[in-house]
Amino acid sequence: MILLGLAAWRLFDHRADHEAMRKLEGTQPASPPVFAPEMITHLPEPARRYFLYTIQPGTPLRTVARLRMVGRFGMGNRENPNYLDFEATQVLAMPSGFVWKMHARRGLMRLSGSDSQRWTRFWLMGLLPIARFGGDANHTRSAFGRYVAEAVFWTPAALLPGPGPGITWEALGADEARVTLESGGLSQAVDLTVSAEGQPLVVRFQRWSNANPEKQHRLQPFGGYLSEFRWFNGFRLPTHVEAGNHFETEQYFPFFVADVTAVDFGR
Repeated sequence: MILLGLAAWRLFDHRADHEAMRKLEGTQPASPPVFAPEMITHLPEPARRYFLYTIQPGTPLRTVARLRMVGRFGMGNRENPNYLDFEATQVLAMPSGFVWKMHARRGLMRLSGSDSQRWTRFWLMGLLPIARFGGDANHTRSAFGRYVAEAVFWTPAALLPGPGPGITWEALGADEARVTLESGGLSQAVDLTVSAEGQPLVVRFQRWSNANPEKQHRLQPFGGYLSEFRWFNGFRLPTHVEAGNHFETEQYFPFFVADVTAVDFGR
């Protein structure tokens, strides 16, 4: 009876994941405008370079992406990363939210579950719930930082200033820019380093997180490196990402190492 109840609970999570993904994909603009360089003439020069590198002129400005990826997910720390191999599907719909649905393994151990702007929930061996939290202000704020930063990676059209959420860009240097997004009472700034051609190389920001020895939520550096760019429906996006907490400090280790295998903008 207990096993039957756990299996039903796991099935409920699975269905909720897919329903949340479906709703996020439903926020995709049906008839978006197409990208033209004239749209960004008012932006700081590093930001203009970024958009000209990542969006081909004439591309419909779709802001919602479904990604498939494989990689390694670290459950430990710098000294003992404790990596698991994972496969995942993600729907990214900034500023509405995201769902990252994964399966991971190491040897005989299996871990599965999902992350979103509303919850984190993971299952061991498909039967034992080992992490269930979310639905509070700390989780919402932390998740917001994540999917704003990931929009820099994978949905650059969502970061074009316009009639939607409050987006501002400022120059920090010849090759650095900061984008700040305000939505739903939350604000997140993300710093971006670009190459001479505009390729985004490094993303860094202050994330609200309890990934520290005290397990207390506070702002701390998070960031990562982007590489291996490919074209997807008019967007030139990184297919290799390495990221982690305490970025550019002695405590940093890339707990998230992913290779994107597909990006679908639908419609």
